[in-house]
Amino acid sequence: MAEKKQGSGQGKMTVAEAGRKGGQTVKAKYGSEFYSQIGQKGGKTVKEKYGPEFYSEIGQKGGESRRQDIGAAGYSEMGKKGGEARNKEARPNEAVERGPSRKEAATPKVEAEDEDKEAP
Repeated sequence: MAEKKQGSGQGKMTVAEAGRKGGQTVKAKYGSEFYSQIGQKGGKTVKEKYGPEFYSEIGQKGGESRRQDIGAAGYSEMGKKGGEARNKEARPNEAVERGPSRKEAATPKVEAEDEDKEAP
């Protein structure tokens, strides 16, 4: 990480530390809502400049990058966690029970015929 000196004799502060300190100062002066407001303004400006398709493109790029990082198994795990969280949210006082998998639900069950029945 790059380091820069703060005046003579005051020691060193990294760029990350300086950014963090600046962010805390702005938050103390304007409040945390300020960040939400400037983020919305920035998003609106980007949308006007590049169009709504831009968000789709950067979302696809981000998704592709994420897929390379975590792989298909990572997405599967995220989906399971999301489903469990949603079930807990819907039924906070009940234990989460898993139903049949998609494969099991899609496979029709064949009832066994009784051997004692007579053929017509």
